Amino acid sequence: MIRSADRRTGALIPVLDIGGTHVTAAVVDPATRRPVPASVLRRPLGSDATADSILDAIARAALELPAGHRPSWGVAIPGPFDYDTGVGRFTGVGKFETLSGVDVGAGLRRRLGRRAERLRFLNDADAFAIGEHHAGSAAGHERVVCLTLGTGVGSSFLRDGLPVHDGTRVPPDGHLHRLTVRDRPLEDVVSRRAIRARYGRLGSLTEDDVLPDVHEIAALARRGDPAASEAFRYAFVALGEALAPWIVRFAATAVVIGGSMARSWDLIHPALSAGLARTGGATARVLPAGRPAEAPLIGAADWAQAAPFAAPRGLTGSGTPPRRTQEGEGV
Repeated sequence: MIRSADRRTGALIPVLDIGGTHVTAAVVDPATRRPVPASVLRRPLGSDATADSILDAIARAALELPAGHRPSWGVAIPGPFDYDTGVGRFTGVGKFETLSGVDVGAGLRRRLGRRAERLRFLNDADAFAIGEHHAGSAAGHERVVCLTLGTGVGSSFLRDGLPVHDGTRVPPDGHLHRLTVRDRPLEDVVSRRAIRARYGRLGSLTEDDVLPDVHEIAALARRGDPAASEAFRYAFVALGEALAPWIVRFAATAVVIGGSMARSWDLIHPALSAGLARTGGATARVLPAGRPAEAPLIGAADWAQAAPFAAPRGLTGSGTPPRRTQEGEGV
């Protein structure tokens, strides 16, 4: 949580939200816990580019922010990533492969110069969850599961506003994508590629047809296309089945949905609710994100200013605060 002493300084908190196709930079006002609207900028990012090109693009966006902000940045980035050291671990995930083994923290600090003394990294789904806890649909829930549905399934199990990554009440590392459902890895069933592939198998496509993207499949489902409707139903019923036991174990009272696929809420909500009901997880409310665009920025700002600070590691200076909690049986 942002310290009162930090609020008194009035200095703005710089943040980055790094995704597979874009990077968003902003400064957050610690008094309001909201991004300054005029500061928010979104720039394209090629996750299949060289490491230097990716880091250059992220730094260019960061340097577009107005000067005078604090020197400690919050950086939300998807995994696999070593959030304590700032080193990429992207292998076999189809994005940021060139950053595997690269000290992203050191590379960005070198490019940002005096404007960045420390970079504090956190998982992008955790950033979204923390932001929703402060200002969105997760507010008021002691235990909540937040999902970001896009290229894959991002997840965060939040207790009292802090992500839980360890213990028997959450999946491995606190992330659903590590699970299997219907004897397959979860993201082989629920993901952008999985929905497109299932529609391709069910639809009456010819060899010359271009496989539609997920938002186009959603539009077809709304027009009554049975293959499109089934592609969505199958994926999100399966997600509900995989999630339900963990809702019970974690005692979550809500599931908050964000990410690009959440725009298809009318298709996702009934299927996900049906999957939860099949396996006993229907007691949690299923809610759309209250601040889908702002939440990762709010969460990254909170993480950047958390206390106590971890000691910097060499030149990377990532210094992630030790705020992840652990749960065991009976906790």
